[in-house]
Amino acid sequence: MNPLSQFLLAILFFHSSEYILAVAIHGISNVSLESLLISKEYVLAMVFSLVEYFFEVLLFPGLKEHLRVSNLGLAMVFIGEIVRKLAIVTAGRSFTHLIKVYHEDDHKLVTNGVYRFVRHPSYCGFLIWSVGTQIMLCNPISTIGFAVVVWRFFAKRIPYEEYLLRKFFGADYEEYARRVPSGIPFVK
Repeated sequence: MNPLSQFLLAILFFHSSEYILAVAIHGISNVSLESLLISKEYVLAMVFSLVEYFFEVLLFPGLKEHLRVSNLGLAMVFIGEIVRKLAIVTAGRSFTHLIKVYHEDDHKLVTNGVYRFVRHPSYCGFLIWSVGTQIMLCNPISTIGFAVVVWRFFAKRIPYEEYLLRKFFGADYEEYARRVPSGIPFVK
């Protein structure tokens, strides 16, 4: 299977499984494109990556013939997918795509499973997955672009989310945050 087919399948599987899990956990009435974080920016990034891929296939076909690089990207896609889905399943009803600004009864501090190793495994998994899709396509511009943009998104999101988690869970979250890394490089 060529990298473009793998890319399209990776996107299809990522979003369909994300939707199925979200519906199974929260019910269909609580799931929307917004709650799944599918934005205009995300769609534009994916379109740009396809434009880059086809442009480079036409003008620099040798750039797309690095099977080891492409396979590294494919491995990253698998790892990112597994980490993210483990995060969703482990957190269960405590997992939401949108940050909760009010503490609800079913919102528990999850520190077991994959959360023993990173505080934000779903973000970590998405970062690995998204960059992996571009490495799989041997897209040098999009690889750098995705890494920077996704990292910046989480670098802004994590402090806000953790501010709320500290409000909700107090000393328990403080202690957890001290011993477990965020899962996003250079974001404490």
